[in-house]
Amino acid sequence: MSTRALNAISPVDGRYADKTKALSPYFSEYALIKYRVRVEVEYFIALCEFGLPQLATFPPSGFPQLRSLYTDFTTEQALEVKSIEQVTNHDVKAVEYLIKQFFDQQGWEAYKEFIHF
Repeated sequence: MSTRALNAISPVDGRYADKTKALSPYFSEYALIKYRVRVEVEYFIALCEFGLPQLATFPPSGFPQLRSLYTDFTTEQALEVKSIEQVTNHDVKAVEYLIKQFFDQQGWEAYKEFIHF
């Protein structure tokens, strides 16, 4: 038995890790962060499509770029969220800040307060 299996939180990530590995893309910490990014992005897009006056000038051509945040989500981005979380002590707030950083990079600062609105 490996030391990793002995130090596992549960048999799922210990003795049965080889049998549950296929579930990792759906139930891991990485997956949780990725799906939170997806929810926040899709909610923002829904607010834009709903017709809020404050978002009326957000370019729909930016929707694919927004979606790329979760379709092309990387381990580095997940680690960035975990780094932000160490400061905020709030996992969802850390995801929000990651998305706001992306908005700053795209020049969408005027709209970023509608993330996690």
